[in-house]
Amino acid sequence: MRCEVIAIGTELLLGIIVDSNSAWIGEQLALNGIDSYFQVKVGDNFGRIEASIRQGLERSDAVICCGGLGPTQDDITRDVIAQVMGVGMRRDQAIADKIRHIFEARGRVMSQNNLRQADIPIGAAPIAQMPGTAPGLVCPIGAKVIYAVPGVPSEMRDMMLGTILPDLRRRAGQSAVIRSRVLRTWGMSESGLAEVLAERMRELDRLGNPTIAYQASGIDGIKVRVVAKCTDEASAAKVLDAEEALIRGLIGHVIFGVDEESMELAVLTALRRQGLTLAAAEQVTGGLLAARLSAADPPLHTFRGARVAPHGGSDDAADLQQRAAAAASQARAEFGTSVGAAAIAGPASQASGPRTAPVALAAVIADRRQSEHIILPADRGRLRDFAVISLLDMLRKALAA
Repeated sequence: MRCEVIAIGTELLLGIIVDSNSAWIGEQLALNGIDSYFQVKVGDNFGRIEASIRQGLERSDAVICCGGLGPTQDDITRDVIAQVMGVGMRRDQAIADKIRHIFEARGRVMSQNNLRQADIPIGAAPIAQMPGTAPGLVCPIGAKVIYAVPGVPSEMRDMMLGTILPDLRRRAGQSAVIRSRVLRTWGMSESGLAEVLAERMRELDRLGNPTIAYQASGIDGIKVRVVAKCTDEASAAKVLDAEEALIRGLIGHVIFGVDEESMELAVLTALRRQGLTLAAAEQVTGGLLAARLSAADPPLHTFRGARVAPHGGSDDAADLQQRAAAAASQARAEFGTSVGAAAIAGPASQASGPRTAPVALAAVIADRRQSEHIILPADRGRLRDFAVISLLDMLRKALAA
């Protein structure tokens, strides 16, 4: 079963909106065992949309059109699909009534052009999930099918999960379940991970199940995704558990979380287990550390706060680490916590290649002090991001010692 995605909207081509919908849809298709070889972006032009859909139907069994289902003149997806199907349009009164009710419930007057959204190609069926005013469509063409979903991500996802993915699995005659697990790492490059796991990857290529893939995710580290295809949930879980255990045996020291477990959540969990609290001094991180920790601990039960301020001193490596340790101790005393942490950067330099900056990381836990000296990219964004996750990772390891 092959399915391709057509993202519709001139704003996507101009870069005004980033097409995250296609990425999410592609991921869901893969997780559901549906092959997807093409993703296309096309502007709000009748002829080009029609050509894209017809091409998609030639090389795939299903096409998902995302966007162009609104009430304005440039929302022409439903009209193009009717042309491809070779049918006229009909007005679905139930959809029209629902659109009207949505406006009335919000105390707003509905413009008459909104009723265009209730016009659907003859032979098409509206998708049951309709969180907004734009209905999705299931449009059969012989043995093939076109799906149309709104470009609003939350609305699109409801329709994909509620109708489209189950329908694709039914059409594919698929009885297997596909499940994945993401092991989140920090401290090794993607190439380094691939080198350590190379022999296992070769073995899995031979076996065919499960599979492993890598995804570099910036401040969230490098993700190792394991995907298993089995006859039932229990079998899939067993395969994933076994593969995770094997991978941990090879790179366990750099794995900080599973699936949605962030680095800050890993640190907060370790602190809670030991009955500890944390405060920080932020120089180079400029409040980003506090933002991430407080988002994971809104009541500030474990993370008690941070002070954002410069720290004077010389710029040699030894002094940077001493200043970082002093700042961590000061934060701990100021907020009355059991753990203090800090990251301090020295001046950027460019001996050869990209500009870099030295960063000293420090943590004070009870009577223990731990510090590290690292070199990071000097541009402000990456310097802050990588200093935050590096400091959290150092804390994670210190708490596990």
